[in-house]
This record gives sequence, C-alpha cells and structure tokens, in this order.
Amino acid sequence: MTSVSECFQSLLDHGKCAFIPFITAGDPNLETTAKALRVLDSSGADLIELGVPYSDPLADGPVIQAAATRALDRGVKLEDVLTLVQEVQPHIKAPIILFTYYNPIFYRGVESFLQQIKKAGVQGLVVPDLPLEEAQTLLKPAAEMGIEVTLLVAPTSPIERIKAIVAQSQGFIYLVSVTGVTGMRTQVATRVKDLLKTMRTTTDKPIGVGFGISEPQQALQVKNWGADAVIVGSACVKRLAQGTPEEGLTALEEFCQSLNNAIK
Repeated sequence: MTSVSECFQSLLDHGKCAFIPFITAGDPNLETTAKALRVLDSSGADLIELGVPYSDPLADGPVIQAAATRALDRGVKLEDVLTLVQEVQPHIKAPIILFTYYNPIFYRGVESFLQQIKKAGVQGLVVPDLPLEEAQTLLKPAAEMGIEVTLLVAPTSPIERIKAIVAQSQGFIYLVSVTGVTGMRTQVATRVKDLLKTMRTTTDKPIGVGFGISEPQQALQVKNWGADAVIVGSACVKRLAQGTPEEGLTALEEFCQSLNNAIK
C-alpha cells in the first residue's frame, strides 16, 4: 500500500497537484460508499478522505452534517466503515485518509483505535477537533504504526502557531481556506494565497487546501496559488446524495473528473 507521503512525493516529482475528494461513509448506504470509493479512484482521486459519521460534527457544514445524520440513522458505526475499507482498499490505488472526531478514538483507546484502522488499510488520519497541545498523544503512536496524522491550520492562526502545527503535521498540512465550517462557497478567500506563501517559508511539506472549494475554477485557482493538493468535500457529498444511488454515483463521477481535469 502506498503511504500518504509516498503518494505526495510521486505527484510532486511529476509536478502535479493532488486531488483529494471527501465523502461520508454510509450515505446513502454502505454499498454505495463502496462503489463511490471505486468511482473516485477511477475518476482521478490521488487520495480519498472518508468521513466517519459522527453525532456532533463541529467542523462540518450543513451538507456533511446531514449526510452524517442520515448514515447514523441507518445505524452505521465505525466498525462498519472499517470493514468496508478493508474490502475496498485492495482494489483501489488511492490511499484512504480517515476523517474522524476525537471522541471515537478516545472511547476505544488510542492504541486500539490505531490497530483497528491499520488492519483495515487506512493510511492517514484527520482529526479536526484534536488540539495541537494534545496532538502528541495520537501523533507518536500513529507514526509508530505507519499511519500519518495530518493537522489543520486555520486561516486566523498566528504565524508562531502555524509553525508549530506545520512542524508536527504528518503526510501533509491541511490549510483550511475559510473561517468556520465546511461547505460550498462562491469564492475562495484570497487570504489563502498569502498564507500559502507564508507557509512555504516555514516548511517543505505538501500543503493541501480545503473547506469551501466547490467548482473546477476554484480548484485551479488554489493550485495556481501554490497548493500541493485540492480537497473537495461538501460538493462531492451533495452530488452523491442526488436522486437514486446510481444517479448520485454518475453525478459524483462527472464532477470529480471535471475537478481532476482542471488541476492536472
């Protein structure tokens, strides 16, 4: 299995920007999620973020919150998500990055949780409510297991805090393009351009930009500003939820192909 770092290094060696779509596991159902992972992989996804449904997703906007609620209402649990990953992962090229809040990790115990996701084939981890001050409780054991934990940089973070986050983040750095929750925006904040320049002076780690990107033109703009990856969530989740599961998969495929074509 290719690690997150190895995937980025290969792309950087070829001068390419990574495309990272996000979907919520279990919406509209687990069978469709399994198909969606294959669709994303064949549509140009370099890495895939898979969201674990959670009852109090503080960082997520209304589209992803609604998807998580629908999945939870169907009884989807972390164990179901990991079983799905274990079944699908051998058949796709893109490394899977699990997007989960800290409570499910704390509930199971860090070591036990990491062992579970490692066995399933998860390569990376994003935990949006993990504070920098407590990150080592997860970063160190994850690194020992070969799972890369990516930390988020908020657009309002002071430079000293950005430097501290950058130093600890694994795999890549997740630059949040907007203040607030995930969701589709008509414009990407121009502050991202300045932040990318600032961060380049402090690190050579890959930088991915997410939250608010919903159109191919925005993806290209972020790439041209210097991002190493474009992360698209709510717009993917919205399309997958359209109509029947098959209609949703078709809409997702067409949309992701357009995004990938824009940045490659």
